[in-house]
Amino acid sequence: MHEDIAVFSGNAHPELAAEICAHLGTPLRPVRVSRFANDCLEVQLQANCRERDVFLIQPLVPPVQENLVELLLMLDAAKGASAARTTVVLPHYAYARSDKKDAPRISIGGRLVADLMVAAGADRVLAMTLHSPQVHGFFSVPVDHLHALRELAAHFRQYDLDNAVVVSPDLGNAKPAADFARLLGVPVAAGAKQRYEDDRVSISAVIGEVMGKDVIVLDDEIARGSTVLELLDRLRELKVNSIRVACTHGLFADGALDRISAAEDVLEVVCTNTVPIPPDKQMPKLRVLSIAPALAEAMRRIHNGESVSVLFDQV
Repeated sequence: MHEDIAVFSGNAHPELAAEICAHLGTPLRPVRVSRFANDCLEVQLQANCRERDVFLIQPLVPPVQENLVELLLMLDAAKGASAARTTVVLPHYAYARSDKKDAPRISIGGRLVADLMVAAGADRVLAMTLHSPQVHGFFSVPVDHLHALRELAAHFRQYDLDNAVVVSPDLGNAKPAADFARLLGVPVAAGAKQRYEDDRVSISAVIGEVMGKDVIVLDDEIARGSTVLELLDRLRELKVNSIRVACTHGLFADGALDRISAAEDVLEVVCTNTVPIPPDKQMPKLRVLSIAPALAEAMRRIHNGESVSVLFDQV
């Protein structure tokens, strides 16, 4: 890479940032984060940014608010240091789930936080598998929206897929599931889901043929896992042959991975490294795929003024 690129990372996922920089062949520049006695943060980017193409890598993962403020301060520091352009590399955007007003007097965090990033100095955003397509439109700056379907498909092609079917837990995720099924050359099915609370969902039926099939469940993220666990109950009632679970963002909160892995008929759980997977969550059934090469290639293309959309055609 050229000398006029500068890549920085906050504390959210430095391992992913280091892997991206290894693929780019450019060093990960140091960042100093200090906390004052009054609990306020201060960020210093410890490398020259003047007239540089700056990339800030920071997924919004727990602690989300801490990592968000860190990102906003990094953006402000880059802007104050006369960066030529600042791109936020956002492997996971937690506030994307807050994308509509589905109850009276509630905030729409997805749009607000997008506005905060732009106000702080973001010129461009590189995101991975946003919770819904419309979140792209919350940003008033260009957004390159990648997905991990190619990486997931490459993993599942090692298996015999003659009897396989991709199942989306709900109709909202049906289009990515259909795209994924097309990559694998298998049919698709979807659950009819209704969500009552953050951790309480009901799936009344599965639309599509799944009986006796080898099922690959695909969702964009697994947090508490309530949706996947509910879907597993329906799939067992329909007497499927085997189950594998896949997602882009493996958040696995509140013991979700333990509960999903404990099911004997679940052969494996596959996710990517958009969010850090702590050592205590590593278990035999879990497979973590790297999206660092895809993000690195997108960053290279952004820097060189090349098309990013062609990445979706190279399946």
